[in-house]
This record gives sequence, C-alpha cells and structure tokens, in this order.
Amino acid sequence: MNNIDGSDRHLKTEEAPPPSLLAIVLDTNPHAWAHLSSTLSLSAALANILIFINAHLASGNANEVAVIASHSHKTSFLYPTKTPSQPQQNGKTNGDVDMIGDRAGRSHKESPNKYRPFAVVESTILQNFAKLLDETSEKHLAATPTTLIGGALSLALTYISKSTLLHAPVTSGTENSMAALADAENVHVDRVPLTSRILIVSVSGDLANQYIPVMNSIFAAQRKKIPIDILKLAGDTVLLQQASDATGGVYMKPDRPEGLLQYLMMAFLPDATARASLVVPSAGGVDFRAACFCHRNVVDIGYVCSVCLSIFCNPNLPDNLCLTCGSYLSLRAALTNPPALIPKKKKKKRKAGTDTATPGGSTPAGSNTPLHP
Repeated sequence: MNNIDGSDRHLKTEEAPPPSLLAIVLDTNPHAWAHLSSTLSLSAALANILIFINAHLASGNANEVAVIASHSHKTSFLYPTKTPSQPQQNGKTNGDVDMIGDRAGRSHKESPNKYRPFAVVESTILQNFAKLLDETSEKHLAATPTTLIGGALSLALTYISKSTLLHAPVTSGTENSMAALADAENVHVDRVPLTSRILIVSVSGDLANQYIPVMNSIFAAQRKKIPIDILKLAGDTVLLQQASDATGGVYMKPDRPEGLLQYLMMAFLPDATARASLVVPSAGGVDFRAACFCHRNVVDIGYVCSVCLSIFCNPNLPDNLCLTCGSYLSLRAALTNPPALIPKKKKKKRKAGTDTATPGGSTPAGSNTPLHP
C-alpha cells in the first residue's frame, strides 16, 4: 500500500517543541514574609504565581508543573500530591475504578468560567498550603529564622529525575522499562527530550548555614543541565547567585516586588528552548565567595583542606584536624611562617650609543655607512 499511495506522510514526525517541566520552589519563610508584608503579601504573591503556572500550562499541552514549599521546619509538595492507596480485600484490589483524581478535582467549587485543569492545580496548591500553615506552630517559628532551601532543591531534582524516566518510552523489545531507563549506556532506549528547569522564589536572607547541601544540589543540576532560575524578592545571598550562574539560569532581584506577575511573565515564562532565541536578563556581577565549614560564615580569605577542600575561617582547629575528613592540618604554620617572596630580577639598562653593531640595534641618526678600503 505504501508503494501504491506514493506519499511520505507516514514518515512525517511531529515537530512540536519538547514538553517542559517547571519545578517551582516557593520560599514560605514566615519571618521573611512578615518583613515584606507592607510591600507584597504572601497571599498576593501566591495568586500571582498561580497565574504564572496557568500561563506555563497553557503554552503547551504536555507541559507539567511541580510546586514545592520551602518552609522553616520542613519542605513539602504543594503540587502534585500523593494519592492514597486503593483498599484491598484478601490481597487483591476490589476492582473499583480509581477516582482519586476526579474527587480531587471536585473538592473545590466548580466554575464554568474556569478551565478545569487550571482549577484542579489551583485548588490543590491552596489546600496543601493552608494545611502547611496549620501545621506550623510557634515552636517551629522560634527554632530558626531561615528556610530549608537545600531540601527543597533536592526534592525538585528528584521529581525532575523521576519525570524524565516516566516520560521516556522504550522499545517494544525491552522487558523492564524502568531498569532500561536507569541504565544510561543502554542503546535500546528511545529517549524523548524533556525540558526541565527550576524556579526559586526566595525572600530569605543569608543561607550560609546550608552551604553544603545547596552546593551539592547546584552540582547535581549542573551535571544534568537543569537551569536554576532565581527571583529574589527580598534579602540577598551569594549561594543563589552562584546557583544561577553555574547552571545557566536567570537571576533577577526586582526593585519593586509588587510587580511580581510582570517579572514572572517576561523573564521566567520562556523555557530553555525559547531562550535560545531570546536575550535573557543577566545578573551582572556574581559574588563567588564561599562559606566556611566551621561557622557557616561567608569569607573573603580562608584556609582550605588539601584533602577534601573544606574551607575554614580560623586556623585554630581542635587537634589540628579537619572537621570534615579528619586529616591532620598545619594551618597555624601559615600565620607564624610568612610566605617567602622571590625577588624579581632587574633588567640591566643598556647605555645609549653602545652596541650599535648588534643585529637589530638602532643606527644613530645622521651616521653614514662606513667605507672599507
């Protein structure tokens, strides 16, 4: 039939852009939002983020989103959430159809003027966010004034890795699809590109106490080529600047946080595929200072372990042992013995009028070529 038809429409493939997965890490630190409440409240910011999520989902039928809350005492998924398991009888399922998704969608008030997928995402995020605030007690707020951004980044990277496995089909000859996808050297896997990125909406200040977990997440995202975008509404931290610069993301610190929706739409809505044709905003200068492993303070000059590359701000370590790997370090010798400086050799100045016959030397002005008899 192919020879009779004479057309090549069965060979044509879909040239649509690849599906995009957006993982949003929302900083819900109550202390930081309390200082920003006069300019932008948390409820208003969440409403703007929901509009931004709807715009991302509307830009492609296969686009997905994940929202993770980075709270003061824990990190949790706002969307999607785990579905409870089906009831079982005698070790077997009861045969009923799984209607968890339908009940989740009907838990809110139906509106004929709202697109149903948008309503499902919105209601789920609002319900889980209200549950998170109800579980926060005064003891949690008094324990720490910062947020667990390192754990939220780890959850985002884990979800992106899982979604990449689930969206990549395998050939029909492969028996165990998940085992084949986990093997990067498997040539029988027909992978479908999935464009993934992480957006961090941050309001907390210094995150030096989470230097190690955040840097580990940055290296993992850099290895997987997952850009990390930063929208800094308040405060400032060098770790997030380094995360955006190392992964090729967008870093923006707006002067007017009340225009949150405009910043989200103009700077963070295009994915990695669209950014190849756009001029994305740049952060300018990036602060590459590191935080010490002993006090978690950002330092300009520190002492580095030659074994594990740990950074210390003070050479007086207990028993002169590295706090990370336990290697013996002689950091105090750096203070007692100043570094030796090798004097620079001075070049001898050549006297004027001498060595005129040297090849390449200059000939005095007004002199003629000497005549030889």
